[in-house]
Amino acid sequence: MERAYYESPKPSKIMQLLWKAAGSDGYILRRSTYSDQVKYACLGGIVVATGFMAAIAGGYAIYTIFEPKGSALDGVTHVPTAIMACVFGVIWGLIIFNIDRFIVAATGKGDGTEAITWGEFVNSIPRIIMGLVIAITISKPMEIRMFKSEIDAELHQAQLENRKVYEEKTKANYEERFKTINEDITKIDTDRKGLIERIKKAEQEYTLQLQGKYGTAGNGPLSKALKAQMDKLEQDLAVYDGEHKEELERLTTNRLNLITELDKELAKNEEVASGLDGLLERIKLAHKIAGAWITFFITLLFVVIELTPIFFKMMLIKSPYDFIGDNIKELIKAEEGIQIKYDYYKDKQGQERSLIISHKAKQKIDEKIALMKAQTELSDYIIERWKEKEKENIDANLNNYISEA
Repeated sequence: MERAYYESPKPSKIMQLLWKAAGSDGYILRRSTYSDQVKYACLGGIVVATGFMAAIAGGYAIYTIFEPKGSALDGVTHVPTAIMACVFGVIWGLIIFNIDRFIVAATGKGDGTEAITWGEFVNSIPRIIMGLVIAITISKPMEIRMFKSEIDAELHQAQLENRKVYEEKTKANYEERFKTINEDITKIDTDRKGLIERIKKAEQEYTLQLQGKYGTAGNGPLSKALKAQMDKLEQDLAVYDGEHKEELERLTTNRLNLITELDKELAKNEEVASGLDGLLERIKLAHKIAGAWITFFITLLFVVIELTPIFFKMMLIKSPYDFIGDNIKELIKAEEGIQIKYDYYKDKQGQERSLIISHKAKQKIDEKIALMKAQTELSDYIIERWKEKEKENIDANLNNYISEA
Protein backbone atom coordinates (compact mmCIF):
# COMPACT_ATOMS: atom_id res chain seq x y z
CA MET A 1 0.00 0.00 0.00
CA GLU A 2 1.45 3.33 -1.10
CA ARG A 3 1.51 6.19 1.42
CA ALA A 4 3.17 9.58 1.36
CA TYR A 5 4.77 9.05 4.78
CA TYR A 6 5.35 5.26 4.81
CA GLU A 7 5.36 2.50 2.24
CA SER A 8 4.81 -1.08 3.47
CA PRO A 9 7.54 -3.43 2.18
CA LYS A 10 6.47 -5.88 -0.51
CA PRO A 11 6.52 -9.36 1.08
CA SER A 12 8.25 -12.29 -0.58
CA LYS A 13 6.47 -15.55 -1.44
CA ILE A 14 8.18 -17.30 1.47
CA MET A 15 7.07 -14.61 3.92
CA GLN A 16 3.49 -14.89 2.65
CA LEU A 17 3.57 -18.66 3.15
CA LEU A 18 4.86 -18.16 6.70
CA TRP A 19 2.01 -15.74 7.34
CA LYS A 20 -0.44 -18.44 6.27
CA ALA A 21 1.31 -20.93 8.55
CA ALA A 22 0.80 -18.52 11.48
CA GLY A 23 -2.89 -18.16 10.61
CA SER A 24 -2.51 -14.41 10.11
CA ASP A 25 -4.27 -12.17 7.60
CA GLY A 26 -2.01 -11.42 4.64
CA TYR A 27 -4.32 -8.66 3.37
CA ILE A 28 -3.85 -6.70 6.61
CA LEU A 29 -0.13 -7.47 6.93
CA ARG A 30 0.56 -6.08 3.43
CA ARG A 31 -0.85 -2.78 4.70
CA SER A 32 0.87 -2.96 8.10
CA THR A 33 4.40 -2.20 9.27
CA TYR A 34 7.49 -4.26 8.51
CA SER A 35 7.85 -5.24 12.20
CA ASP A 36 4.37 -6.79 12.14
CA GLN A 37 5.25 -8.65 8.95
CA VAL A 38 8.42 -10.05 10.53
CA LYS A 39 6.72 -11.01 13.80
CA TYR A 40 4.06 -13.09 12.11
CA ALA A 41 6.55 -14.59 9.67
CA CYS A 42 8.61 -15.74 12.66
CA LEU A 43 5.51 -17.22 14.26
CA GLY A 44 4.81 -19.10 11.04
CA GLY A 45 8.42 -20.27 10.91
CA ILE A 46 8.10 -21.80 14.39
CA VAL A 47 4.90 -23.60 13.36
CA VAL A 48 6.55 -24.94 10.20
CA ALA A 49 9.65 -26.02 12.16
CA THR A 50 7.48 -27.85 14.69
CA GLY A 51 5.64 -29.66 11.92
CA PHE A 52 8.96 -30.60 10.29
CA MET A 53 10.37 -31.97 13.55
CA ALA A 54 7.12 -33.85 14.16
CA ALA A 55 7.41 -35.43 10.71
CA ILE A 56 10.97 -36.63 11.42
CA ALA A 57 10.09 -37.85 14.91
CA GLY A 58 6.92 -39.64 13.79
CA GLY A 59 8.64 -41.29 10.84
CA TYR A 60 11.55 -42.48 12.98
CA ALA A 61 9.19 -43.79 15.67
CA ILE A 62 7.18 -45.79 13.11
CA TYR A 63 10.36 -47.18 11.55
CA THR A 64 11.63 -48.24 14.99
CA ILE A 65 8.31 -49.97 15.73
CA PHE A 66 7.89 -51.85 12.44
CA GLU A 67 11.45 -52.54 11.27
CA PRO A 68 12.45 -56.25 11.14
CA LYS A 69 14.03 -57.19 14.45
CA GLY A 70 17.58 -58.47 14.61
CA SER A 71 20.87 -57.62 16.18
CA ALA A 72 20.92 -54.04 17.37
CA LEU A 73 24.26 -53.58 15.61
CA ASP A 74 23.11 -54.73 12.15
CA GLY A 75 22.40 -51.20 10.96
CA VAL A 76 20.73 -52.38 7.72
CA THR A 77 17.91 -50.15 6.45
CA HIS A 78 14.72 -52.03 5.54
CA VAL A 79 13.49 -50.16 2.46
CA PRO A 80 9.74 -51.07 2.58
CA THR A 81 9.53 -50.06 6.24
CA ALA A 82 11.48 -46.87 5.50
CA ILE A 83 9.00 -45.92 2.75
CA MET A 84 6.04 -46.59 5.06
CA ALA A 85 7.71 -44.52 7.80
CA CYS A 86 8.29 -41.62 5.39
CA VAL A 87 4.63 -41.60 4.33
CA PHE A 88 3.45 -41.71 7.94
CA GLY A 89 5.98 -39.04 8.91
CA VAL A 90 4.61 -36.64 6.29
CA ILE A 91 1.02 -37.27 7.42
CA TRP A 92 1.96 -36.91 11.09
CA GLY A 93 3.89 -33.72 10.41
CA LEU A 94 0.90 -32.21 8.59
CA ILE A 95 -1.39 -33.16 11.49
CA ILE A 96 0.88 -31.50 14.07
CA PHE A 97 1.37 -28.51 11.76
CA ASN A 98 -2.40 -28.07 11.49
CA ILE A 99 -2.88 -28.39 15.27
CA ASP A 100 -0.10 -25.89 15.98
CA ARG A 101 -1.50 -23.52 13.37
CA PHE A 102 -4.89 -23.68 15.07
CA ILE A 103 -3.35 -23.12 18.53
CA VAL A 104 -1.39 -20.07 17.36
CA ALA A 105 -4.26 -18.62 15.34
CA ALA A 106 -6.74 -19.16 18.20
CA THR A 107 -4.49 -17.50 20.78
CA GLY A 108 -5.53 -13.87 21.11
CA LYS A 109 -3.63 -10.82 22.33
CA GLY A 110 -5.03 -10.92 25.83
CA ASP A 111 -4.98 -7.43 27.28
CA GLY A 112 -2.64 -6.14 24.56
CA THR A 113 0.31 -5.50 26.91
CA GLU A 114 3.72 -7.15 27.23
CA ALA A 115 2.89 -8.54 30.69
CA ILE A 116 1.30 -11.99 30.92
CA THR A 117 -1.47 -11.64 33.46
CA TRP A 118 -2.92 -14.49 35.49
CA GLY A 119 -6.18 -14.25 33.57
CA GLU A 120 -4.36 -14.57 30.25
CA PHE A 121 -2.42 -17.58 31.54
CA VAL A 122 -5.57 -19.33 32.82
CA ASN A 123 -7.33 -18.80 29.50
CA SER A 124 -4.35 -20.30 27.68
CA ILE A 125 -4.10 -23.45 29.85
CA PRO A 126 -5.93 -25.71 27.33
CA ARG A 127 -3.59 -24.59 24.54
CA ILE A 128 -0.55 -24.99 26.82
CA ILE A 129 -1.59 -28.56 27.69
CA MET A 130 -1.98 -29.43 24.00
CA GLY A 131 1.43 -27.91 23.32
CA LEU A 132 3.04 -29.93 26.13
CA VAL A 133 1.61 -33.19 24.78
CA ILE A 134 2.85 -32.40 21.27
CA ALA A 135 6.30 -31.39 22.57
CA ILE A 136 6.71 -34.66 24.50
CA THR A 137 5.61 -36.81 21.55
CA ILE A 138 8.18 -35.06 19.37
CA SER A 139 11.02 -35.07 21.91
CA LYS A 140 11.11 -38.81 22.73
CA PRO A 141 11.81 -40.14 19.19
CA MET A 142 14.33 -37.35 18.66
CA GLU A 143 15.97 -38.25 21.98
CA ILE A 144 16.46 -41.92 21.09
CA ARG A 145 17.89 -40.86 17.73
CA MET A 146 20.42 -38.59 19.46
CA PHE A 147 21.76 -41.49 21.55
CA LYS A 148 21.35 -44.20 18.88
CA SER A 149 24.96 -45.46 19.03
CA GLU A 150 24.96 -45.83 22.81
CA ILE A 151 21.48 -47.38 22.78
CA ASP A 152 22.48 -49.90 20.08
CA ALA A 153 25.49 -51.01 22.14
CA GLU A 154 23.38 -51.43 25.28
CA LEU A 155 20.66 -53.26 23.36
CA HIS A 156 23.16 -55.64 21.77
CA GLN A 157 24.57 -56.55 25.17
CA ALA A 158 21.06 -57.02 26.58
CA GLN A 159 20.11 -59.20 23.60
CA LEU A 160 23.14 -61.46 24.16
CA GLU A 161 22.39 -61.80 27.87
CA ASN A 162 18.72 -62.54 27.28
CA ARG A 163 19.56 -65.04 24.57
CA LYS A 164 21.88 -66.87 26.97
CA VAL A 165 19.21 -66.94 29.67
CA TYR A 166 16.56 -68.16 27.21
CA GLU A 167 18.89 -70.92 25.94
CA GLU A 168 19.62 -72.14 29.47
CA LYS A 169 15.93 -72.26 30.31
CA THR A 170 15.06 -74.01 27.04
CA LYS A 171 17.78 -76.64 27.46
CA ALA A 172 16.64 -77.21 31.04
CA ASN A 173 13.11 -77.88 29.77
CA TYR A 174 14.44 -80.55 27.34
CA GLU A 175 17.02 -82.04 29.72
CA GLU A 176 14.63 -84.51 31.41
CA ARG A 177 13.30 -85.77 28.06
CA PHE A 178 16.83 -86.32 26.74
CA LYS A 179 17.77 -88.02 29.99
CA THR A 180 14.96 -90.60 29.68
CA ILE A 181 15.80 -91.44 26.07
CA ASN A 182 19.54 -91.62 26.75
CA GLU A 183 18.99 -93.92 29.75
CA ASP A 184 16.96 -96.34 27.62
CA ILE A 185 19.55 -96.29 24.82
CA THR A 186 22.40 -96.70 27.35
CA LYS A 187 20.68 -99.72 28.95
CA ILE A 188 20.33 -101.42 25.56
CA ASP A 189 23.96 -100.62 24.66
CA THR A 190 25.21 -101.82 28.06
CA ASP A 191 23.41 -105.15 27.80
CA ARG A 192 24.67 -105.62 24.25
CA LYS A 193 28.22 -104.77 25.25
CA GLY A 194 27.92 -107.37 28.02
CA LEU A 195 27.05 -110.06 25.47
CA ILE A 196 29.90 -108.93 23.21
CA GLU A 197 32.36 -109.14 26.12
CA ARG A 198 31.18 -112.68 26.90
CA ILE A 199 31.61 -113.61 23.22
CA LYS A 200 35.12 -112.16 23.18
CA LYS A 201 35.97 -114.03 26.36
CA ALA A 202 34.62 -117.30 24.89
CA GLU A 203 36.61 -116.75 21.69
CA GLN A 204 39.74 -116.14 23.72
CA GLU A 205 39.24 -119.33 25.77
CA TYR A 206 38.49 -121.32 22.62
CA THR A 207 41.67 -120.03 20.96
CA LEU A 208 43.77 -120.80 24.04
CA GLN A 209 42.29 -124.29 24.22
CA LEU A 210 43.22 -124.94 20.60
CA GLN A 211 46.75 -123.85 21.47
CA GLY A 212 46.87 -126.29 24.42
CA LYS A 213 46.66 -123.68 27.14
CA TYR A 214 44.23 -125.74 29.24
CA GLY A 215 45.39 -129.23 28.30
CA THR A 216 46.01 -131.17 25.11
CA ALA A 217 46.15 -128.96 22.08
CA GLY A 218 43.71 -129.53 19.26
CA ASN A 219 40.01 -129.65 18.69
CA GLY A 220 39.08 -131.94 21.56
CA PRO A 221 35.89 -132.21 23.62
CA LEU A 222 36.70 -129.11 25.66
CA SER A 223 37.36 -127.11 22.52
CA LYS A 224 34.07 -128.26 21.04
CA ALA A 225 32.25 -127.29 24.24
CA LEU A 226 33.85 -123.85 24.16
CA LYS A 227 32.98 -123.52 20.46
CA ALA A 228 29.35 -124.43 21.20
CA GLN A 229 29.25 -121.91 24.03
CA MET A 230 30.66 -119.23 21.75
CA ASP A 231 28.12 -120.01 19.01
CA LYS A 232 25.34 -119.89 21.59
CA LEU A 233 26.46 -116.41 22.75
CA GLU A 234 26.61 -115.18 19.15
CA GLN A 235 23.13 -116.53 18.60
CA ASP A 236 21.96 -114.76 21.76
CA LEU A 237 23.51 -111.51 20.48
CA ALA A 238 21.67 -111.88 17.15
CA VAL A 239 18.41 -112.56 18.99
CA TYR A 240 19.02 -109.59 21.31
CA ASP A 241 19.72 -107.29 18.34
CA GLY A 242 16.56 -108.51 16.63
CA GLU A 243 14.44 -108.00 19.73
CA HIS A 244 15.74 -104.48 20.42
CA LYS A 245 16.21 -103.24 16.86
CA GLU A 246 12.84 -101.49 16.57
CA GLU A 247 13.08 -100.05 20.06
CA LEU A 248 16.59 -98.76 19.42
CA GLU A 249 15.50 -97.22 16.11
CA ARG A 250 12.49 -95.61 17.83
CA LEU A 251 14.66 -94.19 20.61
CA THR A 252 17.23 -92.90 18.11
CA THR A 253 14.48 -91.30 15.99
CA ASN A 254 12.95 -89.70 19.07
CA ARG A 255 16.29 -88.27 20.07
CA LEU A 256 16.90 -86.85 16.59
CA ASN A 257 13.41 -85.33 16.57
CA LEU A 258 14.02 -83.89 20.01
CA ILE A 259 17.32 -82.39 18.84
CA THR A 260 15.54 -80.83 15.84
CA GLU A 261 12.81 -79.46 18.11
CA LEU A 262 15.43 -78.06 20.48
CA ASP A 263 17.24 -76.36 17.58
CA LYS A 264 13.95 -74.73 16.52
CA GLU A 265 13.29 -73.50 20.04
CA LEU A 266 16.82 -72.13 20.28
CA ALA A 267 16.27 -70.32 16.98
CA LYS A 268 13.06 -68.86 18.40
CA ASN A 269 15.01 -67.74 21.45
CA GLU A 270 17.35 -65.85 19.17
CA GLU A 271 14.36 -64.21 17.50
CA VAL A 272 12.81 -63.35 20.88
CA ALA A 273 16.09 -61.90 22.13
CA SER A 274 16.40 -59.86 18.93
CA GLY A 275 12.87 -58.59 19.50
CA LEU A 276 14.16 -56.61 22.47
CA ASP A 277 14.49 -53.62 20.17
CA GLY A 278 11.19 -51.77 20.43
CA LEU A 279 10.43 -48.09 20.88
CA LEU A 280 9.65 -48.43 24.59
CA GLU A 281 12.91 -50.28 25.31
CA ARG A 282 14.90 -47.63 23.46
CA ILE A 283 13.18 -44.83 25.39
CA LYS A 284 14.02 -46.60 28.67
CA LEU A 285 17.66 -47.00 27.64
CA ALA A 286 17.81 -43.36 26.50
CA HIS A 287 16.71 -42.29 29.98
CA LYS A 288 19.22 -44.66 31.54
CA ILE A 289 22.12 -43.51 29.32
CA ALA A 290 21.39 -39.79 29.29
CA GLY A 291 20.26 -39.48 32.88
CA ALA A 292 17.30 -37.58 34.27
CA TRP A 293 18.72 -34.08 33.82
CA ILE A 294 19.80 -34.41 30.19
CA THR A 295 16.47 -36.05 29.34
CA PHE A 296 14.64 -33.25 31.13
CA PHE A 297 16.50 -30.49 29.27
CA ILE A 298 16.00 -32.16 25.87
CA THR A 299 12.27 -32.39 26.55
CA LEU A 300 12.30 -28.83 27.88
CA LEU A 301 13.89 -27.63 24.64
CA PHE A 302 11.03 -29.00 22.56
CA VAL A 303 8.51 -27.71 25.09
CA VAL A 304 9.96 -24.21 24.74
CA ILE A 305 9.87 -24.42 20.94
CA GLU A 306 6.26 -25.62 21.04
CA LEU A 307 4.97 -23.13 23.61
CA THR A 308 6.91 -20.07 22.42
CA PRO A 309 4.22 -18.93 19.93
CA ILE A 310 1.51 -19.15 22.63
CA PHE A 311 3.40 -17.03 25.18
CA PHE A 312 4.76 -14.79 22.45
CA LYS A 313 1.27 -13.86 21.29
CA MET A 314 0.23 -13.14 24.89
CA MET A 315 3.22 -10.78 25.21
CA LEU A 316 2.53 -8.88 21.99
CA ILE A 317 1.35 -5.32 22.38
CA LYS A 318 -1.32 -4.04 20.04
CA SER A 319 0.16 -2.88 16.77
CA PRO A 320 -1.17 -1.43 13.49
CA TYR A 321 -1.97 -4.99 12.40
CA ASP A 322 -4.40 -5.35 15.30
CA PHE A 323 -5.97 -1.94 14.91
CA ILE A 324 -6.42 -2.39 11.17
CA GLY A 325 -7.91 -5.81 11.85
CA ASP A 326 -10.32 -4.34 14.41
CA ASN A 327 -11.26 -1.61 11.98
CA ILE A 328 -11.95 -4.10 9.19
CA LYS A 329 -14.08 -6.20 11.56
CA GLU A 330 -16.12 -3.14 12.51
CA LEU A 331 -16.54 -2.20 8.85
CA ILE A 332 -17.71 -5.69 7.99
CA LYS A 333 -20.16 -5.66 10.91
CA ALA A 334 -21.42 -2.26 9.82
CA GLU A 335 -21.77 -3.44 6.23
CA GLU A 336 -23.76 -6.42 7.39
CA GLY A 337 -25.87 -4.27 9.69
CA ILE A 338 -24.52 -5.61 12.99
CA GLN A 339 -24.38 -3.23 15.95
CA ILE A 340 -22.78 -4.09 19.30
CA LYS A 341 -23.39 -2.01 22.42
CA TYR A 342 -20.60 -3.14 24.75
CA ASP A 343 -21.34 -3.70 28.46
CA TYR A 344 -24.93 -2.65 27.81
CA TYR A 345 -26.60 -4.60 30.61
CA LYS A 346 -25.94 -6.97 33.49
CA ASP A 347 -27.21 -10.54 33.54
CA LYS A 348 -28.69 -12.30 36.57
CA GLN A 349 -25.19 -13.08 37.86
CA GLY A 350 -24.17 -9.43 37.58
CA GLN A 351 -21.93 -10.11 34.58
CA GLU A 352 -21.59 -7.27 32.10
CA ARG A 353 -23.08 -8.28 28.77
CA SER A 354 -22.99 -6.67 25.34
CA LEU A 355 -26.13 -6.05 23.33
CA ILE A 356 -25.87 -7.32 19.77
CA ILE A 357 -28.30 -5.83 17.26
CA SER A 358 -28.50 -7.34 13.77
CA HIS A 359 -30.15 -4.53 11.78
CA LYS A 360 -30.45 -6.52 8.56
CA ALA A 361 -32.13 -9.34 10.42
CA LYS A 362 -34.32 -6.81 12.23
CA GLN A 363 -35.19 -5.24 8.89
CA LYS A 364 -36.19 -8.62 7.49
CA ILE A 365 -38.31 -9.30 10.57
CA ASP A 366 -39.99 -5.89 10.32
CA GLU A 367 -40.70 -6.50 6.64
CA LYS A 368 -42.21 -9.86 7.41
CA ILE A 369 -44.34 -8.36 10.19
CA ALA A 370 -45.54 -5.53 7.93
CA LEU A 371 -46.32 -7.98 5.13
CA MET A 372 -48.30 -10.24 7.44
CA LYS A 373 -50.15 -7.20 8.89
CA ALA A 374 -51.03 -5.99 5.38
CA GLN A 375 -52.22 -9.48 4.41
CA THR A 376 -54.38 -9.56 7.53
CA GLU A 377 -55.90 -6.12 6.73
CA LEU A 378 -56.61 -7.16 3.14
CA SER A 379 -58.22 -10.38 4.32
CA ASP A 380 -60.43 -8.40 6.72
CA TYR A 381 -61.39 -5.96 3.93
CA ILE A 382 -62.26 -8.81 1.55
CA ILE A 383 -64.48 -10.42 4.18
CA GLU A 384 -66.27 -7.10 4.88
CA ARG A 385 -66.91 -6.45 1.17
CA TRP A 386 -68.13 -10.00 0.72
CA LYS A 387 -70.56 -9.55 3.64
CA GLU A 388 -71.88 -6.30 2.11
CA LYS A 389 -72.40 -7.96 -1.26
CA GLU A 390 -74.21 -10.89 0.29
CA LYS A 391 -76.52 -8.51 2.19
CA GLU A 392 -77.44 -6.79 -1.08
CA ASN A 393 -78.23 -10.14 -2.66
CA ILE A 394 -80.41 -11.08 0.28
CA ASP A 395 -82.36 -7.79 0.13
CA ALA A 396 -82.96 -8.19 -3.60
CA ASN A 397 -83.93 -11.84 -3.48
CA LEU A 398 -85.27 -12.43 0.01
CA ASN A 399 -87.63 -15.19 -1.07
CA ASN A 400 -84.74 -17.25 -2.36
CA TYR A 401 -83.20 -17.29 1.09
CA ILE A 402 -86.49 -18.13 2.96
CA SER A 403 -87.52 -21.78 2.90
CA GLU A 404 -91.19 -22.73 3.26
CA ALA A 405 -92.10 -24.27 6.58
